[in-house]
Amino acid sequence: MKYPFNEVEQKWQKYWDEEKVNKTDLSGIEKKLYCLVMFIYPSGSKLHCGHWYNYGPTDSWARFKKLQGYNVFEPMGYDAFGLPAENYAIKTGIHPQDSTIKNIEDIRAQLKRMGCMYDWDAELMTCVPEYYKWNQWLFLQLYKRGLAYKKYAPVNWDPVDQTVLANEQVLPDGTAERSGAKVIKKMLAQWNFKITEYAEELLSGLDNIDWPEKTKLMQKNWIGKSTGAEVKFTIEGSGESFKVFTTRPDTLFGVTYVVLAPESELVGKITKPENKKIVDEYIQSVQSLSEIERTSTAKEKTGVPTGALAINPVNDERIPVWVADYVLASYGTGCVMAVPGHDERDFEFANKFSLPIRKVILEGGKKLEDELTEAFTEIGTMVNSGDFTGLQSDDGIEKITDWLEEKGCGERKVNFRLRDWLISRQRYWGTPIPIIYCENCGEVPVPEDQLPVELPYEVDFRPGGGSPLARNENFLNASCPKCGANAKRDADTMDTFVDSSWYYLRFLNREFSDAIFDSQLGNNWTPVDMYVGGAEHATMHLLYARFIHKFLRDIGLINSDEPFKKLIHQGTITNKGAKMSKSKGNVVNPDIFIDNYGSDVFRMYLMFMGPYELGGDWSDKGIVGVDRFVQRVYSLFKTHETLSVEQAPDQIFEIEKLKDPEKNVYRNVNQTLQKFETEIEHFKFNTALASLMELLNELQKDLSNSSDEIKKYSLQRFAKMLAPLAPHLAEECWQILGNKITIFENPDWYKVDPKALIQEEAIVVVQVNGKVRAKLNIQIDLGEEKVKGLVWNDEKVKTHTAGKQVVKEIYVKNKIYNIVVK
Repeated sequence: MKYPFNEVEQKWQKYWDEEKVNKTDLSGIEKKLYCLVMFIYPSGSKLHCGHWYNYGPTDSWARFKKLQGYNVFEPMGYDAFGLPAENYAIKTGIHPQDSTIKNIEDIRAQLKRMGCMYDWDAELMTCVPEYYKWNQWLFLQLYKRGLAYKKYAPVNWDPVDQTVLANEQVLPDGTAERSGAKVIKKMLAQWNFKITEYAEELLSGLDNIDWPEKTKLMQKNWIGKSTGAEVKFTIEGSGESFKVFTTRPDTLFGVTYVVLAPESELVGKITKPENKKIVDEYIQSVQSLSEIERTSTAKEKTGVPTGALAINPVNDERIPVWVADYVLASYGTGCVMAVPGHDERDFEFANKFSLPIRKVILEGGKKLEDELTEAFTEIGTMVNSGDFTGLQSDDGIEKITDWLEEKGCGERKVNFRLRDWLISRQRYWGTPIPIIYCENCGEVPVPEDQLPVELPYEVDFRPGGGSPLARNENFLNASCPKCGANAKRDADTMDTFVDSSWYYLRFLNREFSDAIFDSQLGNNWTPVDMYVGGAEHATMHLLYARFIHKFLRDIGLINSDEPFKKLIHQGTITNKGAKMSKSKGNVVNPDIFIDNYGSDVFRMYLMFMGPYELGGDWSDKGIVGVDRFVQRVYSLFKTHETLSVEQAPDQIFEIEKLKDPEKNVYRNVNQTLQKFETEIEHFKFNTALASLMELLNELQKDLSNSSDEIKKYSLQRFAKMLAPLAPHLAEECWQILGNKITIFENPDWYKVDPKALIQEEAIVVVQVNGKVRAKLNIQIDLGEEKVKGLVWNDEKVKTHTAGKQVVKEIYVKNKIYNIVVK
């Protein structure tokens, strides 16, 4: 009989739902396990293979842990704010709220069809006031502590999506991650979260979490800690000064010019009248360049002199001040000292503009008079460096820094590449920023008892270079909370990464109205034990969530340092070698295959494609083999209906009392059980499934020659192992055997019989001149002379060695017997 997957899957999904089988009792924390996938953005394209590959296998791991006795909490929700819904509204006229809610309904149905054990009572979406009220509350807590601030600064502007982008959302080629548009620079007053306040802890905390090393390295490089000195330079003939940060104070005597960022306010103050025209033109010419383009090492160096001179504090030398686009106002002090003899970029710049190049670090084995043909950037001996000449340059770093501090013209400094998190967005479909602007009182935060500031439904979506909310007078006009005068609301919305920076805490009690989340549950259940999602979030969501978690700890709401204890990234499912995308027309619709094969087959096929972290290439042909496995499993169980009812409870068998076929079955079941546990624990789903396929072959070969007790022992364990990978099929098979209580209502896991793992026999492969000629079953650890006797008694070995001279015989114990003849 063919497996009726549609009927079976609907049956068990209905049962799990009605009986609340997947409902987690959050009061049980003795063996708590919080398993979470990155929640889904509810786009109109619904669930695709990538979602399935993220969610299905992770659910299989969670189900396995539940069977092991863990109290598993596995929720699901929707990251529902964002640009795609708003752009869809601009294109079609369908309101983002309407399209998002409709998409959520469709995706929820798809998710339930997957058969994952999500606790649907915990389901949440970020686009409702009950959720985003707490985004606003979080903003106000940061604001009170000086960690949310507004700053007028150059920002990344997406001309297509008509909004500001964080640095993390600009690709290396200078285009917007989402729209693909060329990003330009624009001066705007924007809200920022001061993530830099936590830079040191974000860096050191990476040592305490079980994350992929590549992801930790990406965050480490993004945070970009540098230790060095901040040095004060003065401008000749004026009261102006500026500071530069350097990791190489040992090269200060080699500074031959300094460079300011085009955006630096100092440029306008110090530029000589005769240089003003070329400086203004240069600043204008670089405004359209992204930070990525400006700092690219491949880009041709550009810059202009201001005509001003700076004074080097270590030797009082007068050096020219230039403006160049490779210096960023947003990084460090926005001013750099140039040492062309010992920095590759400075060397190229100096050569292009005929600026002096001075050697102050001598390379070992080189002479002082040798010409520099390239910048020497390694450790060497200090030369042309006044009283410091003759020191090793690494010692010179400390000595010169001491001198700078003593003279009051510099100090030790730690610098970070990390920039503050820019959260303002000039879009509609997001969380309104809870700030009011009053002519009398200035910037006024909305009182907490007036939250949420609700997003109005009536809005003009058409792009206009500003925020859509600014065109809604009912929203914009407000009364000042302080003086009661007429005032205006902030018309921007928050970056949607704010929504996802703390959502894992809200899942624990989505109805909690007294605070942003239930702190007792938060303390009991976080950090999240297993977090699974894409590696592309390394320097955005994953970094922001760590920052917000630490902030929530510091205001007394949570007692842990990190949000996610262990992190795993799933691989990518490709189609004919290419990443799936609608534009390429190679997206695989999971629903088609679920209609034809069922949810369990589709889940197992995805897991069988290859190592989970690598993904694999989709093939319609491959799924047929998994379907065949399911049909064979179902057929095997159908031939043993009510076996559990008819037989006595399970027992550990004495192997020596079993018949040979039974011994084979008993050993294979226990060996598979041990292998399966190890593989699925480490997300090696492909090899876990392969072990079940191999066991099925053995059962079909020997089970018919076994006692009913061995049959029950084997089939019950097979069903339990199958349950995490194919939950509907396993529950059905378990019921076919006659079990009254379902697998996941009474979760437990069978122990391996260690005696069954002891091998009594080994297969020795016999090779003659490198070719396999025989395979012998021998007693394990049999003496070499006895093995030799068995080998030479084999008819195939005799045939292939007859009439030939034996040159060499090599025996690898319990494995190979090699014979070389001529």
